[in-house]
Amino acid sequence: MRKLLVATVLAVASFATSLAMAQSNPLIGKWKTLDDESGKPMTISEIYMAKNGKLAARITENLGLPETCTGCSGEYHNKPFVGIVTLWNLSPTSNGKWGNGNGYKPSEDRHFKVKSVELIDNGERVQVTGCVLFICKKAEWVRVH
Repeated sequence: MRKLLVATVLAVASFATSLAMAQSNPLIGKWKTLDDESGKPMTISEIYMAKNGKLAARITENLGLPETCTGCSGEYHNKPFVGIVTLWNLSPTSNGKWGNGNGYKPSEDRHFKVKSVELIDNGERVQVTGCVLFICKKAEWVRVH
């Protein structure tokens, strides 16, 4: 019985900590993703606190892509873009930055390592830096109000 009580207290404390982090994290919210080349809006993605206490992002609206991801492989092949998880396992790194996670760019069917996710432009944009091997690219997402 005592082990159950201790486990329950620890679970509640962990949940409360995650909830406090989520409420105070300015990255959490909806962001418009832009095409790297044209700058046109592609999706609305939501950054959220996952159950494991790390940040993740998923597509919540499709703004300019085909309805389904015919070019995606694996679990997302021929599935709607809405619902695809694009960032996961992001941990705090330094100075409000998050990183050391994983990413997936469905428009290119490419997995990458997330080096960093950080607020820029007074919190109106997020800069995502992703790397494949030693080649890194940056993408900017615009806050949705």
